[in-house]
Formats: sequence, C-alpha cells, structure tokens
Amino acid sequence: MPAHRTAYERHAPDPRVVQRSLAATEQSVFWLNDIDARATYAELTASTRTDLTIVGGGYLGLWTAVHAKRREPGRRVVLLEARTIGWAASGRNGGFCEASLTHGEDNGRSRWPEEYDVLARLGHENLAGFEADIRDLGLDCEWERTGTLSVAVEEHQVDWVRDEPHFFDTGQVRAEIDSPLFLAGSFEPDENALVHPAKLALELARVAADLGVEIHEHSAATALRRTSAGMQVHTDRAVITSDHVVLATNVFRSLLRRNRLMTVPVYDYVLMTEPLTTEQLASIGWAGRQGLGDLANQFHYSRRTAGDRILWGGYDAIYPAGGRLAARHEDRPESHARLASHFLATFPQLEDVRFSHRWAGAIDTCTQFTAFYGLTHDDRVAHAAGFTGLGVGATRFAAEVLLDLLAGEPTERTSLRMVRERPLPFPPEPFAYAGINLTRWSLDRADHRRGRRNPYLRALDAAGLGFDS
Repeated sequence: MPAHRTAYERHAPDPRVVQRSLAATEQSVFWLNDIDARATYAELTASTRTDLTIVGGGYLGLWTAVHAKRREPGRRVVLLEARTIGWAASGRNGGFCEASLTHGEDNGRSRWPEEYDVLARLGHENLAGFEADIRDLGLDCEWERTGTLSVAVEEHQVDWVRDEPHFFDTGQVRAEIDSPLFLAGSFEPDENALVHPAKLALELARVAADLGVEIHEHSAATALRRTSAGMQVHTDRAVITSDHVVLATNVFRSLLRRNRLMTVPVYDYVLMTEPLTTEQLASIGWAGRQGLGDLANQFHYSRRTAGDRILWGGYDAIYPAGGRLAARHEDRPESHARLASHFLATFPQLEDVRFSHRWAGAIDTCTQFTAFYGLTHDDRVAHAAGFTGLGVGATRFAAEVLLDLLAGEPTERTSLRMVRERPLPFPPEPFAYAGINLTRWSLDRADHRRGRRNPYLRALDAAGLGFDS
C-alpha cells in the first residue's frame, strides 16, 4: 500500500503562520504558572520514626496519604517529595481524568478478558469516588464532567467509530467542534472529566496536611534499607524508620532494583494558546467543552480551560537515548512546531491565535500500558508505576490498591489479575532504544498507510505488546 500524507500534512498552514504563532511562546508549564499562591513544606532535616512513609509528591503519593489518614486517622504518615508538590507529571498533564483503568477498552480486553467487565465497573466507581472526594474534601480543582469526543480525521478511521453508541457523522461532529478535518466522531459522555492538574495536586497536599500528614519538599529519597527496627528511607539529611513504605516515584529511578527495567520515560509535548476572544470561540463552537482526541496511532489530545484557552498536545512521543531524564529534552522546537502546525490545520479559523506556553513532561510507560503493582520486603513496601499517560484517575484507584496490599486483607481490588501479575520488563540498553524507536517509526508508517500495521507491529500485537492508542 503506497504511503499517503495525513490530514494534518495535507492541510498544513504556511510555515510563516506557524512561526508567528510561536514567536512569543514561553517555555514553562501553564498549569504551574496558573497558581496565585501555594503552600510550601519544609525539608526533612531530622531523623524520625513513623507508621507509613510515602516517597513521591505526585498524585499517587498524595492520594495514598489522604486515604491512609481517612482509613486510620491515628496513623502517622510522612510524605517525601524530591522537589515540590506536583512539579512533574502531576502538574504537567492535560487534565483528563479517565474512567478507564486499563488504558482503554481494547487494551483491557486483550490483556484481561475474563475480568474486563469488573475492571470497567471499578473504573466507573473510581471516577464517581473521585468526584465524591472532590465534593467532600472541598478540592478546588476546576472539575468538569464533560465527556470525550473522539474524531476521525482520515477516511479509514470513520469505520472505527461507525458502530459506537454515540456516533456523529460529519455534520454532527462539526456542530460540536467545527474543524474541516473532522469527518466523523463518537462521544463518550461518562468516561472522562477535566481538572486543573496543578490545582488538584496542591489541593490534595492541602487536605493531606490538614489530616495530619507531614509533608517534606526538597527531600529526595536516596536509599531504602531493611533493618531490625523497620524499613528505613534515607535522604541526604535524615533517615525515616517506618513500619510500611509506599513508593510512588512514577517515571523516576526506582529505589527497587527489580523495577529499574519496568518503565521507560517517554516525553510528551504540549502547547497552550492565549485566551481566545468571543469571536474566536464562536468560530469553532465547542460549547460542550468536551475533551477532544483524534484516532491516529500518533494522536492529539485537546481541551478548553476555564479561562478559554485551548491546550493542544500529543503526537510526538520521544524516548531519549539511554532512557535518561534531562530537562533539555523538554525544549524540542521541532515537536512544538509540529504541534502548532497540526493545531492550525485543525482550526484554520484560528490562524491569528498565539501560543503563550510550551512545555513537555516524561510519561512512565510500561509494556502493558497501564499500572503494575507489587509488594517487597516481607510485604512492608508497596509500589505502583507505569500509568502510561492515564494516571490522573487511575492513581486514586492505585492508592487504594497499595493500602489494601499493605493491610494484608484480600479485597476485590487485590484479587485482580491486573494487580497480581507483573508485565514484561523492557530490555536493557541499547536494545530498548532500538525497539522503542522502531515501534514509534512503525506507528507513524501505519498512520501514513491508512492504518495498516507492518509485520513488526503485528508481531508485537501477537505477543501482547502492541499499542495503538
């Protein structure tokens, strides 16, 4: 099958328009800048003993802290954060809170077919519980139950959504969000909510502190050791001894050697527009404020903010050589220019828009594309990682799983095969770099060949390692 240009390439704007849209863009995370004031938490400087130590101040660590105190108010809980609360993935994502715990139905059904219906139910219960927690805990995080609109931008993608319950033809989808690229779509009203990512993280920290959790920023955990007195978590200036430890370090190097090859960092790139005028908003519609995504392998995600900006991210997913995290990977002009071009191809009526912020963040990807769990050190240390870009909602569920595991009492959550089994690790370097980038190249080729997957991708599919979302 001959290669063809994608819709974004066929409708690419003049490069000068792209350059103009990025001319005044600031390299910084909009969400983290969009905070009037935030609480700060002192560095850990003195050794201490506690009941539970949590390593990581992102969503997983914060949800674990909050629910640990809600389960047992008298438990002493200490949370360590290497930098500041929510500075990494939890403050940089698109703010899509999905019901799915399995990175979509196709991934879930292919890996855990016998328990998928249970996983789907638990995912919806988790999203409802998330909403209840926001209400009951008073979390000010711009929560919106908007649903998600998935759009076909290529003719072959239309058949992928034609049988969906809420199928929109060309006229219907463009009545929702007006783009000349949109050929059809499907709407999921109950699968997604939107949040302000950084506000969610900071509000969870506020509630945790109000419940009595002792939070310490700029307190990186450097080692984990077992002693007769309990588990010890070391920082540069102190040691915490505790009965139990939760490791919630996401994409960063695990304190457990056995998990060093379980995840890889994949950099995702994002743009944020300036606030749109009333006329600009009217030109695209989007009155329903739905989350938006396309159906390509290399897909885009987009949303409106409370301040009438548009976030536009995705497409490039870059694995750095050697799998090493570094701030320099966050400034990638070619990725941000490609995003701007694709945005302007999607919304040519916004050719005068300017992008105010550009940023990137590293996603903790694992080979099953959704979180894995485990216990070590005689069941005193629990861990979860590998959320692969859908951690906003799934981390709340994962926190409950980790607390269940540490409690040692079987629950419906801990009986899941998804929870009990570990995925395959990635190969060591340089094989990981070669394999991941071959996969990325093959996915790009599939998008340029009307969705047709090459023999390499079909082999990964057969081995249970395929990924098309």
